[in-house]
Formats: sequence, C-alpha cells, structure tokens
Amino acid sequence: MAKGTSSKLNIAIIHPDLGIGGAERLIVDAAVELASQGHKVHVFTAHHDKSRCFEETVAGTFPVTVYGSFLPRHVFYRLHALCAYLRCLFVALCVLFMWHSFDVVLADQVSVVIPILKLKRSIKVVFYCHFPDLLLAQHSTFIRRMYRKPIDYVEEITTGMADLILVNSNFTASTFANTFKSLDAKGIRPAVLYPAVNVDQFKEPSSFKLNYLSINRFERKKNIQLAISAFAMLHSPEGNVQHKDITNASLTIAGGFDKRLKENVEYLEELKDLAEKKGVSSKIRFVTSCPTDERNALLSECLCVLYTPKDEHFGIVPLEAMAAYKPVIACNSGGPVESIKNGVTGFLCDPTPQEFSSAMAKLINDPQGAEEMGREARRHVVQSFSTKSFGQHLNRYLVDIHRGKED
Repeated sequence: MAKGTSSKLNIAIIHPDLGIGGAERLIVDAAVELASQGHKVHVFTAHHDKSRCFEETVAGTFPVTVYGSFLPRHVFYRLHALCAYLRCLFVALCVLFMWHSFDVVLADQVSVVIPILKLKRSIKVVFYCHFPDLLLAQHSTFIRRMYRKPIDYVEEITTGMADLILVNSNFTASTFANTFKSLDAKGIRPAVLYPAVNVDQFKEPSSFKLNYLSINRFERKKNIQLAISAFAMLHSPEGNVQHKDITNASLTIAGGFDKRLKENVEYLEELKDLAEKKGVSSKIRFVTSCPTDERNALLSECLCVLYTPKDEHFGIVPLEAMAAYKPVIACNSGGPVESIKNGVTGFLCDPTPQEFSSAMAKLINDPQGAEEMGREARRHVVQSFSTKSFGQHLNRYLVDIHRGKED
C-alpha cells in the first residue's frame, strides 16, 4: 500500500439497516464519495429492502451484502436494542471470517461491532456516532433501567475502542463528552464531520405553491404534530395571516415509513387523528416513503420546509431543503442551530405552534422574501455542506488513520 495521500484503501462500511433516513443518507454519501476517490468500498448490513432504499445502493457503484436478515428485530415488540446488537454482531463476525482483511472499517451507529473487528490487528476502525444510544432509549421503569444498564455500559466501553470517533455536529460532540464521562476523562475526543447533501440534484424552481412541507421519519421523537398544530393555527383568528389565498395553503407530510415498525404505523394514525381534530385534514397530505425523485419534486414545489424535531443531533433535511432553494423553519436547538442561519436561510423557533405559525406567516405574507431567503440558503449549503467537501474530509480522516496519524 502506498504511503502517499493518494493511497487506495479497501474499505468496509457496516450499517445496521440500510433503509431511508438521515443516517442511511450519510452512509450512502460516504460510500459514493469514497468510491469516487478510487477506494474499494463494500457496504455490509443486516437489512436492505431494494424497494425501500436510496437508489445508489442498487446502482452498482458499490456492493451491498446482507447478513443476518433472518434474525429478529424485536421479541414481541420488545428488546429492540438487544436484537440490534445481535444482528450487528452477526454482520461483524461474517465480515471478519468470510472476507479478506479490510484496511479500514467504518462502523455506523452500533459500537458493539468494534471489538470484534479489532480482532484483526491490521484493521483500523472508525466509528461514526450520530448520538449516544443510551440517551435515545427509555429508562422510565426499574425493569427498563436494569435491561439498559449492561447495554449502556457496553456502548461506552466499545465506543472507546475505535481508532477514531466521528460525530455529526458540535452539539453531538458536546453531548458525547457529557455522556461518556470516562472516555472524556481519558482524553478521547470525537472529531466533527458534518453530513452533506448532493446539491447537483436540485435545480432552481421556476415557481412554487402555497404548500408547507415536512419531511421526517414517522417517529414520535420527530415531533411532527408540531407542524400540524402550527398549520392549523394559521387558519385560526390568532394566525395573523393577511394573505388572500390562505385558504389554498396546504401541508404535505412526507417521510420514511416502514410497516414492519409498530411505531411508524401507530404514529401515522395519531397524526391523521390530530389533523381531523384540528379541522385541517382536508388540507394535509401524507406521503409515506417517497422515492428521491418524488421528494425532490415536493421540495421544488413547496413554499418552505418545516423541521420539527427538538434537540436533533444534526438533521439532513434542512440541508436538502436549502440545497433546493427553500427556507427552513426549525427548532432553535441541536444541529439546526449549526446549519441554518436564522433570519437569512430560515427561522429558528421555540418548539411551539405559536412560534412556528408566526414564522410560517412571515413567508406566506412575503413570497418574494421567501424566494430570496431560498437563494441565500442554496449559496450557504454549496459553500459549507456539499458532498464534495464531505468526501474530502472523510477521505483525509480514513487515509490518516490508516497511516497511523493522530490529529
């Protein structure tokens, strides 16, 4: 292997479930960009539904191999974390014993695979931490706390075994230090590698509709009910909207939906019930698991994008929206604080229907201002969050870790 910066590496990427979401988008972008740098890239996962995935995973740019799809995702809708660990361990064992050694393995989300991979000393392991899993899990009852205690311990110990840890934002880096205190005390600090978006897939729209667009997975933590409540408030007396066509305004709620997941199914029905209760069900359209071309069409046609998760680790949707020349209304916490310029490329609001509705009213009352904000959003993403920049930074990290360098 050459020692220069142009070294071509044999890279494996391990991801739990190659579906449609922000984490999956990052992994796909990583694989595409690393392959474009001349590296040999192979993605391994426990699940890959070719009818519900990003197009790049079936385009042949890099191979995708599935191991362990027969293993359960849950046991009677319980033990999700334990099942995810077992599935990923199976993938890691298959990579270890069924394939020739890789130069670098990029492990995503689940850290339990790291000690398995490091049984081969020649392998360097880079772990991408989107957010500490122990903070995402519920610890509400004594039984759950006892169940999670060994899992949380294993997460911290195995995370610290990586040769390099990457996180998706300064917000996550700060949370990492406050959560994994033993790692922080040892001087283990993650590096920040922002996710990116392929700006070339979005063209400047020639027109738009009075449509607000929400894109998120159908999960309760995404707080999509905020978009519905804020939209309903626009039509109420306190909505303070003078636009003559407010009655024609609509809301589209699109995002990843997996019928195998009980929460996805239940939450979609909860959102439909809320829309009915608020009296706006006829003005709201739900789109489940739309393909990339349909998502891009929705972005092109909308007035702006509503991004409702609170304390989101980073959030790829705001980048996609801004790349598509659309302003974003998001919560003033977490990753969006680092990606959105308040008042310039969108609005950062308290997570209340009143605050979101007020920002939505500003845009519908000043469509020309919304268009200018969208153009500024596009310039911002091109400068700071392009896939080319992401690929260059990731390539530098992997080449350096393979050569034994440390920042």
